[in-house]
Amino acid sequence: MRGADKSMLDVKGLKIGFIGTGVMGSSMAKNLLNGGCEVHIFTRTKAKAEELLALGMIWHDTPGDLASSCDVILSIVGYPKDVEKLYLEAGGIVDSAKPGAYLLDMTTSSPKLAERIEKAAALRGLHALDAPVSGGDVGARNAALSIMVGGDSAAFQSVEPLLRLLGKNIVLQGGPGAGQHTKMVNQIAIASNMVGVCEALVYAKHAGLDLISVLASIESGAAGSWSLSNLAPRIIAGNFEPGFFVKHFIKDMGIALDAAEEMDIELPGLTLAKGLYERIAAAGLADKGTHALFQAWD
Repeated sequence: MRGADKSMLDVKGLKIGFIGTGVMGSSMAKNLLNGGCEVHIFTRTKAKAEELLALGMIWHDTPGDLASSCDVILSIVGYPKDVEKLYLEAGGIVDSAKPGAYLLDMTTSSPKLAERIEKAAALRGLHALDAPVSGGDVGARNAALSIMVGGDSAAFQSVEPLLRLLGKNIVLQGGPGAGQHTKMVNQIAIASNMVGVCEALVYAKHAGLDLISVLASIESGAAGSWSLSNLAPRIIAGNFEPGFFVKHFIKDMGIALDAAEEMDIELPGLTLAKGLYERIAAAGLADKGTHALFQAWD
């Protein structure tokens, strides 16, 4: 690694620590390995990482041990409380990473927490960026994620070649926390759009229309969206397995509504969407994909 001078990183042989090998993280770790990185991993349940270990990734028993061994640490976990524990508790990533290391949290998390992590990291000579992603399981698998970054511009330029192994649309949005705020914008747009997609398909079904034929007519017109093209076919097929969990989407909407309250703005569409998602979570669908919202009507 070309350490604290913040010059552009050479990804070949770069020691990457990856924490969080779930629906998206597993594919992201594979893409880093395929890109020539030496990938070190930690997850709470080692058995779930056996496939990745068989590919040649290196296991660590604790996040701190992983951080002390790597040039760059990436994380994509469930909730802000998980991020805070990983990075800021005693013996965690900030405490354990070697000076000059780059820390990229790709979880959708709190903008204020991202600011706190950046400040704590800077005190130890570390470069922290918040870099949440969008694109779900398909985007992760195809290295086509949209990556929204907040933090120092020189640090961003250093890690951009690494991010190119994971995504195609990579934008520095501003200082610490700006990536998370941008992800909130993304989630706000998706939330109301998913309500519209599901209501449209419910209407089409009850009108006796062929849903596949309807989709062929509307997805390339003014109604078109990523959710309509990628998730409506899953709804039609009755496949509600997660590309992104309902429970995590509810978390994201809560973060956005908290931030909106701090900025003294109202988001009635998001409030409605969150209530609908909470309804299906209470009905046992929290671990299904966000398109399972269709079942609130069906």
